[in-house]
Amino acid sequence: MADTDLLLRPGTAPDSPVIRALPANIEAEAAFLGAVLIDNRVLEELPTPLRPQHFFEPVHQRVYERVLTLLDRNAVVTPVTLKPYFEADEALKELGGITYLARLTADGQGLLAPRELAEQIYDLALLRELVSVGRTLVENALDTSESVAPMEQIEAAEAALFEVAEGAASNSEASSFGMATTKALRQIEKAIGSGGHIAGTTTGFVSINDKIGGLHDSDLIILAGRPGMGKTSLATNIAFNCAERLLRDRRDGIDEKASVGAGVAFFSLEMSADQLATRILAETAAISSEALRMGKLSREEFQQLSFASQKLAELPLYIDDTPALSIAALRTRARRLKRKHDIGLIVVDYLQLLQGTGRANDNRVNEISEISRGLKTLAKELELPVIALSQLSRAVEQREDKRPMLSDLRESGSIEQDADMVWFVYREDYYVAAREPKVPQADDDAKTHDAHNAWAAEMERVHGLAELIIAKQRHGATGKVRLKFEPKITRFSDLADDTRGYGGYD
Repeated sequence: MADTDLLLRPGTAPDSPVIRALPANIEAEAAFLGAVLIDNRVLEELPTPLRPQHFFEPVHQRVYERVLTLLDRNAVVTPVTLKPYFEADEALKELGGITYLARLTADGQGLLAPRELAEQIYDLALLRELVSVGRTLVENALDTSESVAPMEQIEAAEAALFEVAEGAASNSEASSFGMATTKALRQIEKAIGSGGHIAGTTTGFVSINDKIGGLHDSDLIILAGRPGMGKTSLATNIAFNCAERLLRDRRDGIDEKASVGAGVAFFSLEMSADQLATRILAETAAISSEALRMGKLSREEFQQLSFASQKLAELPLYIDDTPALSIAALRTRARRLKRKHDIGLIVVDYLQLLQGTGRANDNRVNEISEISRGLKTLAKELELPVIALSQLSRAVEQREDKRPMLSDLRESGSIEQDADMVWFVYREDYYVAAREPKVPQADDDAKTHDAHNAWAAEMERVHGLAELIIAKQRHGATGKVRLKFEPKITRFSDLADDTRGYGGYD
């Protein structure tokens, strides 16, 4: 009853096929089912998540599915209790009918090594998935009837291989509410363990964590702002804080699963890897990035820089500065980083520099929609948060109040729709500095002096202050978080005053 696959060995003629059966062990499946029917507790000790579709023989699939259903109802499963469900099963009649169920329990050999049998059934199912991926890859590569797009085929094959590696291809059925609840409880337990503030991955900012509860798996976070607001700086600060926390927890012997830190993949489409590294070095060493670039460093500052570089050497932060990446290529690279380094956060700087697949290139709004959907899909597929930076339209500059709104998101409403959270960075001192009046001279009138003094007082009030406006949040309330910003070293930090707490939010 086993399906077969026709493969040609190299050097053989097309009319002399070699018939090879797909990887399967029907006897192992029968022995395992026999063990389960003799002792239902066997399923409680399985090391692998065995599902009906992992069985090769269709009859075994149906028997195992019925076993799971009955056990879920707290029923005892034996050949006798299974009998009513299979009396009309035509395929089972070919194997001997209901007596086949009794024969499964005849010798009890499966009880000697049920775990090993389950592992073999699971492994063979993965091998069959690999055969399927390989066959699809070969068929698509040989088919030149439509447009030839080898890179797209490579990306699709890599995606399929990633699913097999994660076991997702064999476990893609809907999860029960009980399984989802268990996962949610683990997140709550993690939040309690972190002191009641963080349910996911840390941002490194106490004030932001207090407001959003950390970065949640499968979330797409859009971080937007006008040029000069510091959105790239905030993104690099979060990436560094997150990676640095994981490194610190590793050194302290804390289990990585219990850590609120994570390895970070930073896709920098605007800045090169060395520019980004220079910026992070400057932030860590508290040295002006301008002084760093120009080499204007004192001996003490150079020593600070040396210490900072040693500290960053082992940081689990991976920078990809490939320009003009397509959304498909970014997803392929992200899967690779997840597989090799088990990253837990992705940052994309910035969304509008990504390219679509080409089908939507004639319409920029459709292309941006495809990109935002692709990023959300990536977050769900890899089960990690994705922070994507985004531009804002110039409409902000036309208003008296320059604080951004959701309608300012550039080029597509789908960005707002796909995002789980939308953050805006706003620095009032940027706009106040831009409207500095004429610097008064000794012979100027009092009105000119008063105007400049009023401006200087306002500048002093807002200097170094920034707002993170949380305009959309699926997990909680919207509002505002006030932060401190040091422009010389492009670093954000928590604002150490009474406004940092909940009372400071709008």
